[in-house]
Amino acid sequence: MGSNQPTLLDRLRAFISKFLKALMPSQSPNASSPGSSAVEQPVVERQVIPRSDHNVSRALISEAAKKVLHRLNKSGYEAYLVGGGVRDILLGMRPKDFDVATNATPEQVHELFRNSRLIGRRFRIVHVVFGREIIEVTTFRGNALEQTEEDDTERRTNEHGRLLRDNIYGNQEEDALRRDFTVNALYYNIQDFSVIDFAGGVKDLEERRLKLIGDPETRYREDPVRMLRAIRFAAKMGFDLDPATEAPIRELAPLLEHIPPARLFDEVLKLLSAGYGEQTYDALNRYNLLAPLFPETVRAQQNGHSDGLIRQALQNTDARLAQGKSVTPYFMFAAMLWPALQAEWEKRQDDGEPVQPALHQAIAKVIGRQIQATAIPKRFSGPMKEIWELQMRLPRRQGKRAYQIMEHPRFRAAYDFLLIREQSGEIEPGLGQWWTQFQAADERGREQMLSELSGPTPRRKRRKRKPSNSASADNSGGE
Repeated sequence: MGSNQPTLLDRLRAFISKFLKALMPSQSPNASSPGSSAVEQPVVERQVIPRSDHNVSRALISEAAKKVLHRLNKSGYEAYLVGGGVRDILLGMRPKDFDVATNATPEQVHELFRNSRLIGRRFRIVHVVFGREIIEVTTFRGNALEQTEEDDTERRTNEHGRLLRDNIYGNQEEDALRRDFTVNALYYNIQDFSVIDFAGGVKDLEERRLKLIGDPETRYREDPVRMLRAIRFAAKMGFDLDPATEAPIRELAPLLEHIPPARLFDEVLKLLSAGYGEQTYDALNRYNLLAPLFPETVRAQQNGHSDGLIRQALQNTDARLAQGKSVTPYFMFAAMLWPALQAEWEKRQDDGEPVQPALHQAIAKVIGRQIQATAIPKRFSGPMKEIWELQMRLPRRQGKRAYQIMEHPRFRAAYDFLLIREQSGEIEPGLGQWWTQFQAADERGREQMLSELSGPTPRRKRRKRKPSNSASADNSGGE
């Protein structure tokens, strides 16, 4: 009672509706009423792959995900591991997270797990929290083509076709066809260890092809972030974009300007910190997707500013991630916005502003414009500003300045940024090596390095002593 799940009568009505539509030759299977936001209905071929024919093992699934699956199953609900977790295991990769799809409503899931929280308005989902691990649980999505008048309040789009709300529930087959890419519409059944494929995802995995489910333009309009996901997945897995999936991206790229900046900030972090940053950056440029994310950077490049530092920073970031090291968001954003900062800083100096005030004003201007595209939390924008400001201080090492700079909490990041500037050819090498040696030297070595900055200490001239009064008297009377 009180469940949002379709009743048996509802399912019977939906089946009859589909059957009657199939008997109407005058109407295209993909037709929809004027103003409808329905997506093209793909061909469904449910394929069940037994355990003997795939490599998905329970040993590769986190204990937290298995607990969620088992509890839902024992409570009488369907529950499957879905999406990236299944995809990555099939590709021989180790998944970073696991998602679960079920026929239980968000409220029913929340009731089963005390360690859970309901989130989202656009899509209601449940996060089940196990320490630092979060298992995301979603209810099977319904088919937009079967939308009823009662569903109007649960599924809404804006004038661009973007989904503002989509909480229509359905069955597993409908849920599979509502997912974005075929390789993400794969389900693992922990009860019989089979993999269920509704959209030809296994074949696309074998052919290393990334393909959208349904009409690409409609799917991108529903959620423009899917264009960024296409780029990220293709770079991560080394896949080619299906021609139909690729075709609308350049034209629809400006739709990202209507996405909330906070959501785009999260997407940028995923794009640039997945270990394939430079490949992703090239793809973003190729498909006109960089401009909605970093408009000032693109404008600076169009006016002649090099992206050499950006490329070097992304190469270094990819290398760090490959070694299992961490990267900081503010460092990546400092690099991505560096051409924009240089352009604004030079413009202000050309207008007659002094160097240091011009830098501070340029920083404020660039960040102010950027947060309109991708929101940057203050916990990241603050350190980013300090990295930039320290680039002016690092060359000024005389006296006690070098010690004061080293005590700055952002010194190490600023030093790394300086090395990238040298590696990219933006500035002459030398300063970075000096700071490398200075950090490694003992106290005497540091004092020697600082003394060499000023050259040899000039010898003080001895002042001539004035003759005493007695001597003057003797000299005056000695002739």
